[in-house]
Amino acid sequence: MESIVGTMVGRESEQEVLSDLVADPGGRVLVLRGDTGVGKSALLEHVAELAAAGEHRVIRAAGVEAESELPYAGLHQFLYPLLAYIDQLDDQHRTVFDVVFGRGGQSAPPSVMTLGIAVLDLLSLAASQKPLLLVLDDGQWFDASSTEVCGFVGRRLTGSSVKLVVGLRHDVPSGFDTAALTGLTVTTLSEKASEQLLDLHHPGLEPHVRRLVLEEAQGNPLALLELPPHVRGGRAEHTTEEVLGYVGITLPQRLQQVYGARIESLGLAVRGELLRGALDGVGAGTAATPARGRYRMRDADGAVTAGLLGVDPVSGDYVFRHPLVRSTVVQMATPNERRLAHAHLARVHQDDVERRATHLAASTVDPDEGVALVLESAAESATRRGGALAAVAWLTRAAELSEDREERSRRIGDAAFIAGHAGLLDQAQQLVRSDGTSGRPESLAAVVTSAYMALYEDGDVRSSQRQVLTAVGSIRDSGQRESDETLTRLVNLLLAISQYAGDQTGWEQAHELLDSLGDLVPPLSRIYQDAWGDVVRRGTGVHRRVERAFTDLRNLEPWDVSRLGVAAYHVDTLSQFRPHLQRIVDREVETGAMVIGTTMLHLIMLDQIAVGEWKEAERTGQRCLELTTSHRNVLFAHHSRAYLGLLAALRGDLELARTLQATVDTWARPRGIGFLTQITDTIGTTAALTEGDYEAAYLHAIGITPPGAFTPYAHQAPRTLLDLVEAALHTGRTEQARTHALAAREANLPDISPRLALLTHGALALTTADPTQAHHHYHQAETHPHATHFPYELARIRLAHGTRIRHTQGPKAARHPLTLAAQTFERLGARTWTERARAELRASGMATRAISLQLTDLTWQERRIAELAAGGLTNKEIGERMHLSPRTVSSHLYRVFPKLGITSRAALRDALAKVPDNRTV
Repeated sequence: MESIVGTMVGRESEQEVLSDLVADPGGRVLVLRGDTGVGKSALLEHVAELAAAGEHRVIRAAGVEAESELPYAGLHQFLYPLLAYIDQLDDQHRTVFDVVFGRGGQSAPPSVMTLGIAVLDLLSLAASQKPLLLVLDDGQWFDASSTEVCGFVGRRLTGSSVKLVVGLRHDVPSGFDTAALTGLTVTTLSEKASEQLLDLHHPGLEPHVRRLVLEEAQGNPLALLELPPHVRGGRAEHTTEEVLGYVGITLPQRLQQVYGARIESLGLAVRGELLRGALDGVGAGTAATPARGRYRMRDADGAVTAGLLGVDPVSGDYVFRHPLVRSTVVQMATPNERRLAHAHLARVHQDDVERRATHLAASTVDPDEGVALVLESAAESATRRGGALAAVAWLTRAAELSEDREERSRRIGDAAFIAGHAGLLDQAQQLVRSDGTSGRPESLAAVVTSAYMALYEDGDVRSSQRQVLTAVGSIRDSGQRESDETLTRLVNLLLAISQYAGDQTGWEQAHELLDSLGDLVPPLSRIYQDAWGDVVRRGTGVHRRVERAFTDLRNLEPWDVSRLGVAAYHVDTLSQFRPHLQRIVDREVETGAMVIGTTMLHLIMLDQIAVGEWKEAERTGQRCLELTTSHRNVLFAHHSRAYLGLLAALRGDLELARTLQATVDTWARPRGIGFLTQITDTIGTTAALTEGDYEAAYLHAIGITPPGAFTPYAHQAPRTLLDLVEAALHTGRTEQARTHALAAREANLPDISPRLALLTHGALALTTADPTQAHHHYHQAETHPHATHFPYELARIRLAHGTRIRHTQGPKAARHPLTLAAQTFERLGARTWTERARAELRASGMATRAISLQLTDLTWQERRIAELAAGGLTNKEIGERMHLSPRTVSSHLYRVFPKLGITSRAALRDALAKVPDNRTV
């Protein structure tokens, strides 16, 4: 705003920064922050002109308040001009963009990371021919999904030929505020520059008018440009406030009244065009080319003459001169005028379900089932594309417009269900209370919501379990013949509550009730029923059912992906599905779906613990704890502490482990949350084993399950098999140890999961007196196809094997298994176990300095990429398998080579063969 004929006034330092940015051959990002009217748009226009002169391709976008809740509405503006390049990407990335553009309705919504990587590759491809500058004005109005992706991309532009410049208002919170991007504050003009700008644009002002404008504008460029005509029309002998008529209001409000006077001078037809353009988010300023599909104002030359509109030099369309003009147009319109404008826009956007829904919702007053159905479709679209909060808003509005009371109640229930999964428990409760049927016993939405509240806020498994059992029983007794969404939600909630309770009586009641429902219980719920409860008695074959269910990922809702992940954890096949969780977890957390997102983070942490990525697991656990604490989700916060306590016990951080154990146990045990108290008992067992207190370890272990049996519905009972056996052996309870090992074999644990197969063979090897049988079981354990997926357990078995060999075959024969065990414990960071293995090695006559790891650890992902590369796959092929971009694969290999001590791809196979086979894959 402070420029004339290409000359900037009072912005020398800002111009220098922008010139350096354009001249830099590398990728850069810069965020301009300032008050309304301070000149951010002029600076954005300036940098766009500089870039264009420097043969950059410039793509512009503008945030619009009317679209701030439409998922990816902002990102569309940047991506649409690049559609031609999307077809040159690989299938994986094309699918991601199909979802964003609404062209792939059956695909799973991408995570911020997945979409961000795809956008980076697209921008790099476009910039390979010509440097690229992305200019975003009014970034505070970008929708949350687009903001997260732009932040992700902005932090990773180094090394590319892509630049991003964003303009933000100081007074409006934005996701860019926490995106950790380089910023530049745009301040008001100095007194000298203000005078210069005013004289350039309004030469010959009377001295008293000039003085009033300078005093009122206070260096704000927009005010310096817009106030003079208004002041001239006043009585100059009066005070500034009297002339301007704005006592006690802010400068933006004063400018709105200036614009308001101009708007009032226009005819009704032109005002109607302005209103439709404003409500549909037509851009503001010369840098904001209107996005595809937005309303095109017509016959509005009068508004151009009045200084309200400009003309886009590229498209020739009318654009608002400033966002304040747009907001003033909307504020001045009557409610009826706004509704009529929205109705018109709904017809314009007949083929865009979400944009049409936005306008229909605003144009409709009385109940209208047709409009409610459109809003419901928009909510479904938003859910698929990662817009849970928008879906709640649309479903709530659909409920308000429902003509039928039952439909209204159903839609409120749907909105409350999504809000509950998003962790918005207060909002979910308010929704149910707004339902006219919520006070009646048959209000199932009320049951679902109140049970969620009781479970997640208070950990009240007892009352919530009774409540849901009663509700599901009433559906059964009603004679219902077909499954519906409400029943499915109740069934899955019942299973979740039963899992947390870990109570045999409660589970048996749930099984009896669900079995009586027969085919009314969906197949996915049957998987949860068998995996989450008593995996020892019901887990055989579950891993194959989980695998089949994941093949239909496109049709799975996010909450079903997380539930299947829980089932995979119980049968120890989570690693193969972890990429699915990693692809969507950030999106769920960042769009507010806290319950789903936190569950996925917990699962990722559990798999990181299992495969030996303990440092990464700690970071994930701390992230979970911070999220759940900040959102006051007490149950999940203690759940996070329990896993962090278990990890601390494994690593030998015993003081931390026992502190967390006591915190969780004190909260969970009085509430009857058996799932968590079993973990606290496991922490106690693990900590005692770590410090060699085998008597305490045994007492903790039998608190989970007695020797020779696996307590029904105690999910830690099979997982602590080796712990109980080892503690029993070290305390002279050889009979109890052998009985427990045999019980594992009789329960067919090896058929349930690969980890249980490893533990069973290890337990049988430790407890048999027959050398031949011992050798057989040690061999079965150490050569199991999935043994290296569980390095901690495998190292313990190798330590026991080496110790036995040293006593039976001599020290030299024991060195190999003992060395592998010591290397694994050292890599994991299990300090006490490392020293224990080193002591055995010293007893075998080997200097322990020789067993230190010579190679830097490979992460789970690096190891997998390295193996695929060693197998001859290209970076593109590896990326397709791992859901990564070829560039990301290349970056991983760049880090892998020095870790393995090699310099070429051809050396990968031999180098990997030298890495101990207890590393994770």
